[in-house]
Amino acid sequence: MADVEYLKSLLTAHPDFPQKGIVFLDIFPILRNPVAFETLVTNFVHHLNSKTVAQSSSKKIDVVVGLDARGFLFGPIIAMRLGAAFVPVRKKGKLPGECVTATYEKEYGTDSFEMQADAIKPGQNVVVIDDLIATGGSAKAAGELVAKCGGKTLEYLFIIELSFLKAAEKLDAPLYSLVQVDDD
Repeated sequence: MADVEYLKSLLTAHPDFPQKGIVFLDIFPILRNPVAFETLVTNFVHHLNSKTVAQSSSKKIDVVVGLDARGFLFGPIIAMRLGAAFVPVRKKGKLPGECVTATYEKEYGTDSFEMQADAIKPGQNVVVIDDLIATGGSAKAAGELVAKCGGKTLEYLFIIELSFLKAAEKLDAPLYSLVQVDDD
């Protein structure tokens, strides 16, 4: 896993951001480095092709769902490499047309995600992707949107997982992450 260690070495820690007591892990140094960005995309695509696709009945991924906003940075590239569609999940009120909505709990209150109602067809195989999973609320909401459209979530993918928060327990499909942060 030298590639994962390489990517992990590029993550920059920012103490007390966005608020005191939080250490923010910044993925942008990876995106600024073309070799690192390619390594990230290749790792996800290899995982999906060698593990996730092999376990699906149709042997393919139809849709990659990217969460607002960092999932938009690498989700479309991964979708293109897989020959899949890319579907954005956005904050409520940001997408045109008929949308389906899911509400999720945040640290202070609730928020809502939306997806265009016709973005996923019944029976399509979907993976959900974002940069980080903490408590799992936004990922779970994305999975609910996929289900409302009749899709099947095969897996959730993240660069960083705050594993001590046990978000995987809330999800309806397996979770794959490159970097696990185990201490709080």
